[in-house]
Amino acid sequence: MIDFDRTPVPFEEGDTVLTAVLRTGLWPWRGCLCAEGDCPYCLVTLEGTSYVRACRTPAVEGMRVESHPAGGYPALPPPTRTATPGSAVGFEMIHCDTVVIGQGRSGRAAAAEACDRGRRVVTLDASVGREAVGVYPGLEVVARTPEGMARIFCEEVVVATGSVEVQPVCPGNRLAGILTRRAAERLVAAGVELGRVVSVGVPPDGVDHEPARGRLARFVGDGTVERVVTIDEETGAERTYPCDTAVVGLGSGPRDTLARMAHGLPGVRTVGSAAGSLDRPPVPEAGVVCPCSEVTVDDLRSVWDRGFHELELIKRSTLAGTGACQGAVCMPHVRSFAAADGQELPPSFTARPVVTQITMGEAAAGWYHHADRRTALHDEHLAQGAVMERSGGWWRPWTYGDADREYWAVRSGVSICDVSTLGRILVSGPDAEAFLERIYPATITPISPGRAKYVLVLDERGYVFDDGLVCREDANRFLLTATSAGAGHFEMWLRDWADAWSMDVRILDRTTSWGAVNVTGPRSRELLSRLGEGGRLPSFMGHTRMEVAGVACRVMRMSFTGEISYELHHQASRSQGLWRALMESGADLDVWPHGLEVLEELRLEKGHILVGVDSLSDSTPRRLGHGWAVRMDKGEFVGRHAVSRTSQIEPDRLLVGLEMGGAPPPQGAILRVKGDYAGFVTSCAWSRVLGRSVMLAWLHARDGGFGGDILIEGRPARRAPVPFYDPEGLRVRA
Repeated sequence: MIDFDRTPVPFEEGDTVLTAVLRTGLWPWRGCLCAEGDCPYCLVTLEGTSYVRACRTPAVEGMRVESHPAGGYPALPPPTRTATPGSAVGFEMIHCDTVVIGQGRSGRAAAAEACDRGRRVVTLDASVGREAVGVYPGLEVVARTPEGMARIFCEEVVVATGSVEVQPVCPGNRLAGILTRRAAERLVAAGVELGRVVSVGVPPDGVDHEPARGRLARFVGDGTVERVVTIDEETGAERTYPCDTAVVGLGSGPRDTLARMAHGLPGVRTVGSAAGSLDRPPVPEAGVVCPCSEVTVDDLRSVWDRGFHELELIKRSTLAGTGACQGAVCMPHVRSFAAADGQELPPSFTARPVVTQITMGEAAAGWYHHADRRTALHDEHLAQGAVMERSGGWWRPWTYGDADREYWAVRSGVSICDVSTLGRILVSGPDAEAFLERIYPATITPISPGRAKYVLVLDERGYVFDDGLVCREDANRFLLTATSAGAGHFEMWLRDWADAWSMDVRILDRTTSWGAVNVTGPRSRELLSRLGEGGRLPSFMGHTRMEVAGVACRVMRMSFTGEISYELHHQASRSQGLWRALMESGADLDVWPHGLEVLEELRLEKGHILVGVDSLSDSTPRRLGHGWAVRMDKGEFVGRHAVSRTSQIEPDRLLVGLEMGGAPPPQGAILRVKGDYAGFVTSCAWSRVLGRSVMLAWLHARDGGFGGDILIEGRPARRAPVPFYDPEGLRVRA
């Protein structure tokens, strides 16, 4: 037995779910069933997975099956559903010479011919559960098999997928009890009783039926088909045929989605009826054309009257062809509609993988998520009640449970933050200085030992893709920092350019082997003086080596928070001891750690950008308001020519500071000027210290300028210079 919609359904060996259910007399599916996996009508939810085709699913003892709702979408699985042992989708990689997709007569002949040529052949056939879902350059075929997913690499692909029957489009074509000719033949052979059968068009073989004369006009019934109505082509008279089941043989067209997907790829050929032509259906006059998206003939007329005459435009404006059947049902009729004036049928729209629905587990089969990295202080954060979030490939504290306490510890006392995720790369060697001069758009030579400079990183197009610090240790040795998310890419970027320029440099990534703790706030100097030599603490934008609580540290003084800040970089194995020493020594100063939630607010108040959040893929330094970080009077650097060219063009958009009263809008909120789109918000927060909402946003130019009253979600916002907080920078330099 199988459980179908809470009804026990017996089955016989070799039955599909569709066959077993229909044999019991149930007919839960509305629309013309094809029993070949082409139509969207017999979709079911199997053991919690929706969009499974009942006609392709073998009946198995104890399986739970639910039909899709008549209106709307199937329910999503519960969010609490967890993976179980053995639930992972299997995966294999196969190498061969030839893949033959389809094992009908043409497919079997193609496979035999390839074997005769001594080729290593893999055959796929959806009817036995080995279904090709995509063809990619390479050549590569991705297939769903009983064992899981397979990536098959080959030199030749033969598409022998056969033909698909043309479905009826007329009033009543969504009634239950309608079958294609081949579906009727298959179901009767399996012992399904169809009752009184009326056939339209080419009659089915081996099925008792009454042929209907004339052209199909409509189906009539209350939920289930009861009568077939035809029109005599000569007299125009209607004739009605009572029935229990209607069978239509309206012709066929090539099942060529995979062939169209692989169009133009060398080594792909199509054989048999998959390479044939469509039996052109009459221009549809009424009824549902696309059952997946409920597109009617009236919908086609509506978009046609508005000027959408190209097939791709009709598809996009109506969504016809974008549903579960990928156009197998609707496209013959949409093509016929588009050629209504006697024109040639337009070619079918572009086909893209996948050809049939696959689950997220199947899509991810063979791919593995690299575990998010943890800093050496991960357990310390958990012990202090931190809520952890993924950020830049790392687990980081989002909050320690009291954002107010975290914020004011920074602004009025002292706080610590785990910044071990920052990228840190040592560059040394005879060519180190010259190398960095060509990497960065800022000047590097004037940086003296013990000093640092903020820098942007540009690509060849002059777009910003990272930022950080350059810290000079001596004449030929530098420490570079990068963003947490960009560190890995930045290291590869440096190595590629060093090799391209034949520079004599050594590059060493210390991101994972070092820890880092930021000590920040007006009382940070007081705390560090208790644990080390306070007189050796560096001035703003300086760095030095010193011991803090007995831990050898590289101490850098810069600020992302807007307060006095010292970053303590050290061996990760010493992180836990250093963190605890800072917390214990600063207990009477009410030291308290802060997480990313508060750090976001602190950096925004200072107007500091986050690359990848506030920047776009084509953000130039000038668009970001960071033109000061580029020196065009220096020698060559990556992106120089692009910056020189774009600097002669008036900017079309700028990253600007905005303020408004009340709660901040959501990230991504739209800016409007005089009712027109004018940009969007990239970062926003309610500022505790300023008592208003502050944000960074992309503002688009209008009429050659950036003026006008700005509305965000109907509320006024005003331009404001950044930084919003301590614009003179007196606090960070104190």
